[in-house]
Amino acid sequence: MAATQPLRIKTISEYHRVMGLPKPEHPLISVINFESIKHLPYNESISLVFDFYSISLKRNFNARFKYGQQEYDFDEGIMFFISPGQVFGLEIEKGSDLRHSGWLLLVHPDFFWNTTLAKTIKQYEYFDYSVNEALYLSEKEETKITDMMQNMEQEYRSNIDKFSQDIIVAQLDLLLNYADRFYHRQFITRKITNHQILNRLEETLTAYFAGDVLTKKGLPTVQYIADTLNVSPGYLSGLLKTLTGQSTQQHIHDKLMEKAKERLSTTDLSVSEIAYELGFEHPQSFSKLFKTKTNLSPLEFRQSFN
Repeated sequence: MAATQPLRIKTISEYHRVMGLPKPEHPLISVINFESIKHLPYNESISLVFDFYSISLKRNFNARFKYGQQEYDFDEGIMFFISPGQVFGLEIEKGSDLRHSGWLLLVHPDFFWNTTLAKTIKQYEYFDYSVNEALYLSEKEETKITDMMQNMEQEYRSNIDKFSQDIIVAQLDLLLNYADRFYHRQFITRKITNHQILNRLEETLTAYFAGDVLTKKGLPTVQYIADTLNVSPGYLSGLLKTLTGQSTQQHIHDKLMEKAKERLSTTDLSVSEIAYELGFEHPQSFSKLFKTKTNLSPLEFRQSFN
């Protein structure tokens, strides 16, 4: 059976119409109380794509939300960020009434036109890695985010003047900065989950380097490792930087150096043979990386054992 095409919602006005809400006060930005959405306009499950940014703060959601390969539990306050063009899915039990609380901020990219946020919004990593990692908030943090959303709502509901856009953009910029702070706090406070990812990273690299995959496919890419761990590359590197001070690429190179040292010290294979075995097309590239990492050439390292 062919996969169902996701429902694409192009404008904020269309979102309001589809969800049975009154027309938005402003065509390019809208703050919505989830309790005002009484039902979803479809049964069971659907995939959706928005042509605008979506920032959600939800709790007590009785449907299943899937974004990337991850499902989210809404018993506690949870926040996630969706960029234009990203696909996500919703599943509700047939015949059940929709139940959820929290706030939704929708912003069309055209709202940022001619503002600094048009460029800087793309620098916030969670619009990439939120595909795999939602942001868990404390009650105090929820209150702060909710206040900022309501301030934006109050501004666009007032008489629009030449200051309105700048004030709303400043509030949104502040919200994104707080979210950035909360994400980095989460890297530290959610230690059990994070260290499970570290353990799985180690297992993934060990398995990759143990077989003949290196020779056939070369070094694993950051994307490959992230996909295997079911997180995005940006999230993985951010997590590793916080916990270990090293990027994903540095972890891959460290594992490579372990393997190279083992081959140099326990076999009679030439440097070229070891380089090919480790997935390098050119032995010079291997020797250069080895020297960068160890301050010794492969031959100097081998001779240190004699």
